[in-house]
Amino acid sequence: MKLYYTPGACSMAVHIVLREAGLPFELEKVDLRSKRTQGGEDYAQINPKGYVPALRLDDGSVLTEVGVCVQYVADLAPQTDLAPVAGTMARYRLMEWLNFISTEIHKTFGPLFDPSASAELRQRQIGLLGKRFGYLAERLTQREFLMGDPFTAADAYLFTVLNWTHVVKMDTTAWPALQAYVKRVADRPAVREVMKTEGLIK
Repeated sequence: MKLYYTPGACSMAVHIVLREAGLPFELEKVDLRSKRTQGGEDYAQINPKGYVPALRLDDGSVLTEVGVCVQYVADLAPQTDLAPVAGTMARYRLMEWLNFISTEIHKTFGPLFDPSASAELRQRQIGLLGKRFGYLAERLTQREFLMGDPFTAADAYLFTVLNWTHVVKMDTTAWPALQAYVKRVADRPAVREVMKTEGLIK
């Protein structure tokens, strides 16, 4: 497999799951402005949607979308418990978390990365994120990870998007349970390796 990624972007969730799963894979960095890969390929030919992640499978086909890619990888390593068995209620709970992270957190960050966004829009998005963070903090007060224990693909995704609070300079001190959660995930060896590889930490 080959993961097309941009450092710190949502593709980091897939990178984390690949390392947690212990599977062999290649990495190819993508410049989202030029739409070129580090190897000189036209990224639009790989993923016409124009964003990361894209996961080239061993048969040459390409899989996209974070929530789908992390489940695909997790299913290749069922012994890791990164995703519950398909068809179980626990699996639907995982999918519920992945959808919540994608639609209610990931997408809410979008305008905060747009330099042309008005101050009013930015405040609205920060307010929405604050409500979602409150919901998450309440659920993480008495559990290690989103599904309780163990760490799952949903945690890889949530950790990735929560890291964007540093980029947009959003204060999270109002949610200590969320800060503690981020630290727990950041301390995992696979996660540290991902962040080093992507140049986010030394």
